[in-house]
Amino acid sequence: MFDSLFGTTTTTTSIELLPLLASIAASLALGFLLALVYCFRSRHTKSFVMTLAILPAIVCVVIAMVNGNVGAGVAVAGAFSLVRFRSAPGSARDIAFIFLAMCVGLVAGMGYLVCAAVVTAVLCVAILLYQAISVGPLGESCDRSVRITVPEDLDFADLFDDIFDSYTTYHELVTVKTTNMGSLYRLVYNVGMRDLSQQRNLIDELRCRNGNLEIAIAHQEADYGEL
Repeated sequence: MFDSLFGTTTTTTSIELLPLLASIAASLALGFLLALVYCFRSRHTKSFVMTLAILPAIVCVVIAMVNGNVGAGVAVAGAFSLVRFRSAPGSARDIAFIFLAMCVGLVAGMGYLVCAAVVTAVLCVAILLYQAISVGPLGESCDRSVRITVPEDLDFADLFDDIFDSYTTYHELVTVKTTNMGSLYRLVYNVGMRDLSQQRNLIDELRCRNGNLEIAIAHQEADYGEL
């Protein structure tokens, strides 16, 4: 059951059509399963989900077309790592799914369809378990970006530290820039909220320090998960 459909030798001189079609069909089915798992409790784009679904089939064809030569197949598949997406950087989770899809396609392309199915099932279960035990409701992150506008004559170096210590697990000043023709400063802090329900109280205390100017709390554009 776990033998390759293309024979036991490391190299072959031809590829039979039916085993190839079976491998492609299995790769598409497993890629679709990976795409469903990726969409679980996560924001996603249609283009990335579609790419994730068809990538195993693409790698499967690449491996099959090098006539079963594992060394050449790995070398060709490794060329995919040289491709850089000309868009927003991918997160660590995105990269992991890309490698998983390539792994499934490689195994299916060598003809080990049962092994490909087992690998997909085991890793998908592991991913779902890790996703299910995420901290916070529905895996919601407590990381936030706090944008505070202060007057130009206000010394903001340690002005808000005691407030952040009360409401956050950490705080870091990441951006300082001028606005309104230089009459105001806009500060951006990355913070980890202790309790998301306390965001209003945090804003109320902050605006007592910044002269009641604009304050905003938004989802943090976290780059710690990017590779």
